[in-house]
Amino acid sequence: MSSSDIFIGETIGTAVLILLGGGVVAAVTLKRSKARDAGWLAITFGWGFAVLTGAYLAGGVSGAHLNPAVTLGLAIKGGTAWGDVPLYLGSQLLGAMIGAVLVYAVYYGQFHAHLTDPEIFGTKGTEEGMVDQTAAPKAGPVLGIFSTGPEIRNAVQNVLTEVIATVVLVLAILTQGLNNEGNGLGTLGALVTALVVVGIGLSLGGPTGYAINPVRDLGPRIVHAVLPLPNKGGSDWGYAWVPIVGPLIGGALAGGLYNLAFA
Repeated sequence: MSSSDIFIGETIGTAVLILLGGGVVAAVTLKRSKARDAGWLAITFGWGFAVLTGAYLAGGVSGAHLNPAVTLGLAIKGGTAWGDVPLYLGSQLLGAMIGAVLVYAVYYGQFHAHLTDPEIFGTKGTEEGMVDQTAAPKAGPVLGIFSTGPEIRNAVQNVLTEVIATVVLVLAILTQGLNNEGNGLGTLGALVTALVVVGIGLSLGGPTGYAINPVRDLGPRIVHAVLPLPNKGGSDWGYAWVPIVGPLIGGALAGGLYNLAFA
């Protein structure tokens, strides 16, 4: 694969992944969305379809890694040259940021309706159009549309959850999902991977929101920090290292386990 293939495929594929994945969370979360309160099943299946679509778009171009943990696992396995790893990671991060901006564009009206609604912020009865900045928002900020966060903040448990979930993902890809060249997802492998992502979300997603992909969390979190959203809340940078470190450890462990047990 040429450098341009990697850049184009990973940027576009990851952008679509985040557009559809973040989009389903926005649809379920935001006031005046037709899908509001559709629930966890909608989110898990939405992310699965997001992976499927992004993988099919990029598979024939860049191998559709779309995830630094997958790239790392493939490099350890020997399917991806170490010299290509920085380009994969940079392209994935750029794509994730583009996808997050597109989610904001699609749900622009809903973001602003949600974040200025007196009922959401517990300020009904105050002067119309004014939001009390000291009020505790009933629905919380919108960071969860862009990135993940734990239900119980325990660094050891949170990292371990992300490590275990990412090992499951990357090991499934390395054993069942690769194309004939062994450097990315194949046609059937994309479907297998999407189903595995749904399974991870249903079974292991409860504690942390299952990032299992460093750029899936970091790229949109950066976008959340810079977007001009009213009353959006903080970007929780104190937690941001967990969905980066956990998946990278998981991807490396999966690559090593594959070489030990399956190669």
